[in-house]
Amino acid sequence: MIYVTRLNAKCFAINPDLIEVMEETPDTVITLTNGNKYVVSEGIDILIDRITEFRRRCRPVCKVEERSDS
Repeated sequence: MIYVTRLNAKCFAINPDLIEVMEETPDTVITLTNGNKYVVSEGIDILIDRITEFRRRCRPVCKVEERSDS
């Protein structure tokens, strides 16, 4: 989940896996796959950063260790 802020300054969490479209009109409107729309104060660039960080936390990068055959 990522936190976003409504225009009335109320904060809530949204599941980024359900986001279908984000658009700035000039306010940012998030449309979910079920058709629900939310107007938030964050810009799209900030939301993309939050989604990226959410995905990093959920799916950590696996490190492959090199084998030394000596």
